[in-house]
Amino acid sequence: MKYIKFLTIGILFGIIMTKSEAISWFRIQEMFRFQSFHMYGIIGSALAVGATLVQVIKRTSLKTYKGESIVFNDKNFSIARYLFGGTLFGLGWALSGACPGPMYTLVGNGFSVFIVVILSAILGTYTYGILRKYLPH
Repeated sequence: MKYIKFLTIGILFGIIMTKSEAISWFRIQEMFRFQSFHMYGIIGSALAVGATLVQVIKRTSLKTYKGESIVFNDKNFSIARYLFGGTLFGLGWALSGACPGPMYTLVGNGFSVFIVVILSAILGTYTYGILRKYLPH
């Protein structure tokens, strides 16, 4: 019962994703073909909100719901690392027609074939977890 607020936020996120058409394969295809600004507008808005909230968290020293401090660690920038990761992410997105966020929303909207995509994403994450210590970071 204590996680009901997270379930509520998840449901609201799913409704917003559906109503904004961010789960539409057609909209995603338009984006990859540079035929429409729709998805770029959604992604750009999310980026602006995220960057603003990170600044708010940093400047006000907000804490998690458990009272822990939120820490942002600097990352070592490696162009090859981000190029490879971004390419894999983009290929998965293009092949499945969905980014990881909307996958659950698509299942909730009745597209049960995305259960395979979700299981594949979980398997890929698990495989990365096993191989992480052997990969260059």
